[in-house]
Amino acid sequence: RRARWHFIGHLQTNKAKRAVEIFDLIETVDSIALGRELDKRAAAAGRTMEVLIEINSGREPQKAGVLPEEAASLARELAALPRLRVLGLMTMGPFEGAPEDSRPYFQETRRVFDALKQAAIPGVEMRSLSMGMSHSWRVAVAEGANLIRLGTALFGPRP
Repeated sequence: RRARWHFIGHLQTNKAKRAVEIFDLIETVDSIALGRELDKRAAAAGRTMEVLIEINSGREPQKAGVLPEEAASLARELAALPRLRVLGLMTMGPFEGAPEDSRPYFQETRRVFDALKQAAIPGVEMRSLSMGMSHSWRVAVAEGANLIRLGTALFGPRP
């Protein structure tokens, strides 16, 4: 079995071609414009691109992601693109503070995840819930995450 590469971070549409070539899953789709570009690039590469919708659960203007109430609409639009597979949601908790400070962010994203799962939108699987990083992963798992991001815990702090 080979490693699966996930893209995490803001992805500009002009970088979509390279992202489709390198990554197995893009965790940070937050607009139909990006979705359309990924769909186009995946078609040109002869593949299907797996994606997660990024939710801005803290409603922070400095962060990317769609607002929770916009997630269903974006999910429907992305599901209509033939070369994308919407597999779930991703959110970022606060960058600083205690791990427990992340809980409301994770609870909100889990609420959206459950609502989308119950809505059973064709082409939207709601299989993956990516929440939590090295400092907050325990809270994320307690709130339903099944993908966690442990870079600092595994590799140490950034230089």
